[in-house]
Amino acid sequence: MPHTSTSAPRVRQSEFRFRCIGCGDVSDRASQNFRCSRCKDLLEITYPQWSVSATSFPVKGVVELQSTWKQRRLSSSKIDLSGVWRFREVLPTLENAEQSITLREGNTPLYETPRCSRITGVPRLFAKHQGMNPTGSFKDTGMTVAASFARQAGFRWVACASTGNTSASMAAYAARGGLRSLVLVPEGKISWSKLSQALDYGAVTCQLHTDFDGCLRLLQELVLRAPVYQLNSINPFRLEGQKTLAFELLEQLDWQPPDHIIVPGGNLGNSSAIGKALLEMRDLGLISRLPKLSVIQAEGANALVRTLREGAGKRLMNVNAETRATAIRIGNPASWKKAVHVLEATGGSCEQVSEVEIAQAKAEIGAEGIGCEPASAVTLAGLKKLLKQGFVKPDESVVLVLTGNLLKDPDYTIEFHREGLFQGTVHEDESAALKALRHPPIVLDATLDAVIRTLEQADQTDSHG
Repeated sequence: MPHTSTSAPRVRQSEFRFRCIGCGDVSDRASQNFRCSRCKDLLEITYPQWSVSATSFPVKGVVELQSTWKQRRLSSSKIDLSGVWRFREVLPTLENAEQSITLREGNTPLYETPRCSRITGVPRLFAKHQGMNPTGSFKDTGMTVAASFARQAGFRWVACASTGNTSASMAAYAARGGLRSLVLVPEGKISWSKLSQALDYGAVTCQLHTDFDGCLRLLQELVLRAPVYQLNSINPFRLEGQKTLAFELLEQLDWQPPDHIIVPGGNLGNSSAIGKALLEMRDLGLISRLPKLSVIQAEGANALVRTLREGAGKRLMNVNAETRATAIRIGNPASWKKAVHVLEATGGSCEQVSEVEIAQAKAEIGAEGIGCEPASAVTLAGLKKLLKQGFVKPDESVVLVLTGNLLKDPDYTIEFHREGLFQGTVHEDESAALKALRHPPIVLDATLDAVIRTLEQADQTDSHG
């Protein structure tokens, strides 16, 4: 149960600082590459005493704060229509909040998942679908905050390195806010759907002969030499926006924390942001216990898994990433230290799943009628492993965070259903499980009899299934 005290700490408007996650140095300003000037580690945003800021009105009791956030759902104000900015008491404060760059992001659905519940044996299994954001991914919740601060700081250009979702989101928010955008993507390694978004929103898009990690290294050099504002998750304003997912989730659960939250692991900014939010909610008295936050990676892009198993969480074990789940095809995750911290703080776990396990889980989520991109499906695949290990118990409540929309990678989906995804490389038992989930298009003569026969065959298949 959340605390019910009627008093909560008050802090002055806009009072936030940048703190180095390595040496702990605190500063009022951040460098262009958002790294500590002393030890070069990443920065995070902190607030006095209770890890929250205040808007023009004081933060009051927990119950009143919850009521304020809920009432804003009924407001027609531009800033309240955003599912991020309606939680502005826990965000860095803009000089003029009504000048935020917003596409009405956030306020995404929390779905019950009866089919996946039956598959896993977990009755209280939910999916928080961030793919329902304006550009189809969770990136929008962070981009509204970071892009707004870029414009407030007077920048004309914003830039990012991307596996696809960040570039789509940044380009959209830049266009919305009257900014120019520069996108660096690895050539041939992101889905055309994601690339098309950046192009349509007017970004200057550079396809580089390298991987994502190479694009990010180049961007880090660029921002030190050109007046360009970086909008990757290295930027701590991004993570501040992304953390509102957790506030929104707990609000949807009537402030009763689930036992587990499971997220995909790529560059690890999202898991870091969600973990930060959970710790802040505990400090504020919004929740009295922490859910266990677990991160799931693809076997071919398992830097965090290896870091925890081989580097004891102290030394990054970067990898040459390769997975069809392109959104998490990252071998040198920037926010790994932050992710390790939140895993330790919440008692979470980290696991890896195979390409076949991802494909099967994606199809199972699709059968719920909600769908997701491949990277999101690692959460369900990972849950199955965590159940087998006994880390998750069937009677516990679990929330899977789906980070991207089904339409982000339609080629993957088509290949799966047409049996072209693995090209005969799966084991016989795996093949049988996948076959039951495939629904390839059927080419027929344009006759009523042909359609009726197909319908009857489908009925027979269902009755035998």
